[in-house]
Amino acid sequence: MAPAKNDIEWQKIFDKHQIVETVLAQGRAYISSTEINLFREARLMTKFDHQSQLPEIFVKHKLTILPTSRGGYVIGKMVTFHHFEQSEPKTTRMNFPVEVESLDHRDITSESIAINCAFIAGILHDFMGESDLYPTVSGRMSSSTFDYTIDSASGPLKIGVENAQLEIDGGYEGPHSLAIIEAKNYLSSDFLIRQLYYPFRLWANKIRKKVRPIFLTYTNGLFHLREYAFTDPNHYNSLELVQQKKYALGGEQINIETIQQLLAKTKIVQEPAVPFPQANSFARLVNLCELLKHKEELPKVDITANYDFDQRQTGYHTNAGKYLGLIAQKKENGQTVFFLTDKGKEILDTAMVDRQLEFVKLILAHSVFNQILKEYFATGQMASNREIVSVMKLANLYKVEKEETFNRRASTVKGWINWILGLIEE
Repeated sequence: MAPAKNDIEWQKIFDKHQIVETVLAQGRAYISSTEINLFREARLMTKFDHQSQLPEIFVKHKLTILPTSRGGYVIGKMVTFHHFEQSEPKTTRMNFPVEVESLDHRDITSESIAINCAFIAGILHDFMGESDLYPTVSGRMSSSTFDYTIDSASGPLKIGVENAQLEIDGGYEGPHSLAIIEAKNYLSSDFLIRQLYYPFRLWANKIRKKVRPIFLTYTNGLFHLREYAFTDPNHYNSLELVQQKKYALGGEQINIETIQQLLAKTKIVQEPAVPFPQANSFARLVNLCELLKHKEELPKVDITANYDFDQRQTGYHTNAGKYLGLIAQKKENGQTVFFLTDKGKEILDTAMVDRQLEFVKLILAHSVFNQILKEYFATGQMASNREIVSVMKLANLYKVEKEETFNRRASTVKGWINWILGLIEE
C-alpha cells in the first residue's frame, strides 16, 4: 500500500530538520507551523487524536507531538495518549422530552448534537450530580500560559505552553463544578490527553469551582461518559478515572426471551464468498456503519486516517460488514470507496431497539454464530476456542483453511456473541 501523504511529508521534515538526532541529543525538538506548512498544511499534519494515526516516522522512533503555542510544536518520546479503561458499566435509561421536536435523539449525526441530547435528557445532570446546569464555554479559544511536566522515555520533561489553540466541545456549569466535555461519535481504544488537559489547565486557573474533564462517546444509541481528574494539575500524565456511566434514551429493553426467540426463528443462510470475519468488536462494526450513513461513502484511506483504524483493522471491519451484507465497495478515481448497502441503510434507519435486533438476526443467520449461542444458552458458559473451531470446520467457510486462521476467527465469534449477550437488560 502506498504511504499516506502525512508519512511522506513528515519523513522529509525529519530529514531536513534532523528531528531524530535533536531528540536524542536534547530530549525534544521544536518545530513551527511555518516550517511544516512548507511541506503540507500544519493543521492536517499535526492532528493525531489517537496513537494509531501517528505517521510511520513517529511510530518508528516512538515519538509524539504536542502544541506549545499557536504556531509551535514540541516533538519527543512523550506519553501523550491514554488507553480507555476496559470495564463496562451497566446502562442507565433516561427519557427524552417529548415536546422537543428540533432534535431527533434517534438520529444523532455529530458530537455537538450528542452533547445537546445528553443535556436535554438530563444525562449530564445525573452524571455530574448537579441539579442545575448552564451551557457556558465552548468552541476554539486560547490556552493561556502555563508549564507542565510530561512523562517521556528519558524521564519527565518540562513543557511550556503560551496561548496554544484549544477547542472545547461543551462546557456546562453547575452550582459546584464546571464540566469540560470532549465528545466523539466513534469508538476508539485511546485518546489524546491534551484534549482534556489543556482545557482543564485553562479553566482551573480562571475559576474557583472544581473543573471536571469529561470524555463523552456516543454510538449506537449509547452515551458513554467518563470523568477524569488530574491528581497533580502540573503533571500531564496524572489523570485518573473518577467515574464512568452508560446511558440510553427511551424505555424499551431487550430481554433474554427476545434473543432466544430470534435464535429459534432465524433461518440459516449459505456462507457468502467473503472472508469469515476477523473483527472482534461488533460495536466498532456498528459504529463504522453509522459513519458511512452520515458520510454516505468513505474512501478506505479516510477510514484509516480519521477513525482510529489502522490499515488492517479497516480491512477487517469493512470485510465483516460485507460478510453481513451491510457494506459494499466500489472503485472511484483509483481509490477503494465503501458505502452502506440498501439493507444497511434500512437497518440504520430503524428505531434503536429494532436496529439491534436486526443486527442480531444478521449474525445468527450464519451457522457458526447460531450454534455457539445455542450452546451458550444450553450450558450457561461460552464455548472454548477449540470447540468454536470444531464448529467452524463443519461450516464450509470461505477461504478459511489454516489452523491459525481458524483460531483467530474464533475470537471474533466470541466477541460477536458477547455483544449480543450485552444487549440483554435484566
